[in-house]
Amino acid sequence: MYLGDRADDFRFLIRDRAGQFTVSSDAVFASTDIKVVKIPPGCPRANCHAERFIDTIRRELTDRLLIIGVRHLHIVLARYVTHYNQRRPHRAL
Repeated sequence: MYLGDRADDFRFLIRDRAGQFTVSSDAVFASTDIKVVKIPPGCPRANCHAERFIDTIRRELTDRLLIIGVRHLHIVLARYVTHYNQRRPHRAL
């Protein structure tokens, strides 16, 4: 994952307790002053905001497009995030 200059903007990483995350991966984030917060065990709904956003991306974006590569995925996601945050109507508004 390449964050570039945006790495300083993040303060927390919320993650589950999956086996692919190791102590060394937590140390990488800790070295950049990003605090790793683990969700409670057996509680997948603890990260409901991220799960909802991922579900929305799948339903509204990737189910309707054929993504042909990583570069194409980055371009499509960047445009969708702009649409999601600026133009898409939200229930809270």
